[in-house]
Amino acid sequence: MTLISTILGFSAFGFGARCFQLGLQHRPIFDAPSGHLISTAVFGAVGYGAYHADKKQTALLAEKKKILIERREKENLEWESKKGQNTHQQQHVI
Repeated sequence: MTLISTILGFSAFGFGARCFQLGLQHRPIFDAPSGHLISTAVFGAVGYGAYHADKKQTALLAEKKKILIERREKENLEWESKKGQNTHQQQHVI
């Protein structure tokens, strides 16, 4: 998702919410455009914040995944080495 599309999507939602609000109040929809501008700007700012929050969360998840994969590889190596030692010890017992 790109920054521009996120901001425009949230802004369009804000504009629609404002129009819906005025429709519920039975007021003229395009009577006071300043309310539409404020609503659009606020929702656009929320979209900007949501975009950056998504990027930050994606980066954190990628870092966590990398750490988990490294731990899993380390545990698999330890398991293989222990498994090899156990089979070697079992041969001497027999």
